[in-house]
Amino acid sequence: MRYLHTMLRVRNLDVALKFYQDALGLKEVRRIENDKGRFTLVFLCSADDLDALKNQPKTRGAPLVELTYNWDEEKYGEDRFFGHLAYEVDDIYATCEKLMKAGVTINRPPRDGNMAFVRSPDLHSIELLQKGDPKPPQEPWLSMPNTGHW
Repeated sequence: MRYLHTMLRVRNLDVALKFYQDALGLKEVRRIENDKGRFTLVFLCSADDLDALKNQPKTRGAPLVELTYNWDEEKYGEDRFFGHLAYEVDDIYATCEKLMKAGVTINRPPRDGNMAFVRSPDLHSIELLQKGDPKPPQEPWLSMPNTGHW
């Protein structure tokens, strides 16, 4: 398992970037604009991590902070500005199976062979992402419904 990023929701992307870039000195390394989903993702890293980041896959660099800006105003409340921790795993299905055997609920099963979500006992969301290409969809994951929210 490899730590990837922490996702934080922001209300105003320009104000957030002024803080994270100008004040803290983090560097923007990737940006995703999603018109259909109406959101922008901005990935930042510390200056000390820039060289290490160059040797990693473009889509899965680490360690990063992901700022998520939803274009439509949402009322998050203080408890929803923290989004999730993200980890890359060697085998998404084996990892989820191990977690289930340990009594962990798979809130968002890896139906796509690529992504799953679980929650900690304190209800922090954890995103699990398949290392490399997604695995072919398979049962029981393919037909497993979401449980709760993440």
